[in-house]
Amino acid sequence: MTIRPEALLHPTAEGLYCPFGKFHVDPVRPVERALITHGHSDHARPGHGHVLATRQTLDIMRLRCGPEFAGSTQAVAYGEKIAIEGTDVCFHPAGHVLGSAQISIERDGMRIVVSGDYKRSADPTCTPFEPVGCDVFITEATFGLPVFHHPSPSIEIGKLLASLRQFPERSHLVGAYALGKAQRVISLLRHAGYDRPIYIHGALSRLCDYYESEGVMLGDLRPATGEDPDARDFRGAVVVGPPSAFNDRWARRFSEPLSVFASGWMMVRQRAKQRGVELPLVISDHCDWPELTTTISELSPGQVWVTHGREEALVRWCELQGIAARPLHLVGYEDEGD
Repeated sequence: MTIRPEALLHPTAEGLYCPFGKFHVDPVRPVERALITHGHSDHARPGHGHVLATRQTLDIMRLRCGPEFAGSTQAVAYGEKIAIEGTDVCFHPAGHVLGSAQISIERDGMRIVVSGDYKRSADPTCTPFEPVGCDVFITEATFGLPVFHHPSPSIEIGKLLASLRQFPERSHLVGAYALGKAQRVISLLRHAGYDRPIYIHGALSRLCDYYESEGVMLGDLRPATGEDPDARDFRGAVVVGPPSAFNDRWARRFSEPLSVFASGWMMVRQRAKQRGVELPLVISDHCDWPELTTTISELSPGQVWVTHGREEALVRWCELQGIAARPLHLVGYEDEGD
């Protein structure tokens, strides 16, 4: 007899919980057993008793949280099925950042897939999203409004290259989140033929080194954090750093800095204006509205549960398509990798 999906997985204060397997998925508080979809800090938190994740996610957690981030860890490969207390779990590529995964949870004829964060657009820095058939699909909805139609990343990176040609004397300071977005922007520049040195904030160094060790070629990267550098060295240069770095003294060393920010939120002009961004680049590591709805149509699940984002609009769209849907109203998840 097939069990009800709510019996297999349901929201708790700590996050999604599977009572049969006695584990949480991406818990926001320390728990005994955690399954982690990817390394962004709102999903991958330290302090759990045992963590199961892909090898790359575990490596990233060590880099970001320190070697003692969990009591014990276990690495799982994409497609590898593991039984936990009689419940089968399997990790599948999510296409979000390096090592990111969807997690399928299956027991007694019921399969739920937790997407974590995911995207469908091409990205050479991580393994592409893999559709997984399921009874219940739990989808994020970071950009879950019909207004969000993200342009091609190659078009957006072309805007940066055009600005470099137009303002060869200005340092182009690109704000990009440290995990995933920074490496993707650098990779997009390289694929577009930009072969000059790219300068990076020190906060990106270890993650960029790790991406390269995993076969993601980022080209000539140089530090942009030396003491009292000659600002002339950065004329016409691309400098990549975490968005927060551009509000402190570090940013003042550059030559006539031109503010750039790579994010799906740059579609919202007010957000760009509030940040003082001169050149907004709409480059997102999440699905836009067409990708969300296309994915749900492709999977054709019996139910869709919607979490962390614009839940109501996507729930309503599902209902109009005849798909049962509900918002989960989980808290504690932000848009670090937007």
